[in-house]
Amino acid sequence: MRTLLVTGHEGFVGRALCDVLHDDASPPWQLATLPARFDVRSAGLASQVARIRPDAVVHLAALTSVAQSFRDPEAFFDVNFHGTWNLLKALRHAGFRGRLLYVSSGDCYGTVAEAELPIPEQRPLRPRSPYAVSKTAAEALCYEWSQSEALDVVIARPFNHVGPGQDERFAIASFARQVARIAAGAAQPRIVTGDLDVTRDLTDVRDVIAAYFALLERGRSGEVYNIGSGRETRFADVLDRLLALANVHARIERDPARLRANEQRRAVADVQKIAEHTGWRASIPLSTTLRDMLDDSRSSLSS
Repeated sequence: MRTLLVTGHEGFVGRALCDVLHDDASPPWQLATLPARFDVRSAGLASQVARIRPDAVVHLAALTSVAQSFRDPEAFFDVNFHGTWNLLKALRHAGFRGRLLYVSSGDCYGTVAEAELPIPEQRPLRPRSPYAVSKTAAEALCYEWSQSEALDVVIARPFNHVGPGQDERFAIASFARQVARIAAGAAQPRIVTGDLDVTRDLTDVRDVIAAYFALLERGRSGEVYNIGSGRETRFADVLDRLLALANVHARIERDPARLRANEQRRAVADVQKIAEHTGWRASIPLSTTLRDMLDDSRSSLSS
């Protein structure tokens, strides 16, 4: 069986990807991971890759909080760019001949006028946070290696993905946790939020993982692919649905500390390219995702 190395397997998406492979009776890949809490900037990465000898790699290891990236931009650039550079060198050292899927971000597009939605892959990148700058730089590095080193690289730009197990630093996960606490009688009926009028393209993390597998198999080398639902959803509507699912009534309070200056008001991905090249489309309804997130939050409260 082919071996798939997943970096960042301890993160939100990495854990979900590992769960998908573990739960599959006939998995398409044999999963390989780096040691727990392994730093992708480490000089020991080359020996780890040589030991594993992967047939393909999904590179997820990264720092991901946009807000935190403003507080510590050096760390974000170091992990996200230099960590990727270190991985590329380790793959070359090991004589890697497979496919690298570099997971970038829809945040790399930056500000997009509403008249120019949905956002296509060919749109110029104008990153507006240290996080997005670090991912854009690593994208460019991967593309350069696809040209100068003949490395088989495919770049994914996922938009907002959500699901069970997501960190509460992210808005939808925070909503689900707050609603679950109120429903359990563990908190007052009060929800603290940022700006609820923004819209985002929300995709279940399990659909995103299916997209990664589709790109490993059918994506075209050197190409960039948006990953998203292709649907625009307002955060206020998401919160309303979570409250309804839990049969909870709560006072909504906007926290100025959670507001971002010059926030992109609306966002939705153009996902025709990945559909045409691989056949992948998001299929999990948002209602299912939100119900699963509430159940996950309830379980964590009772454990």
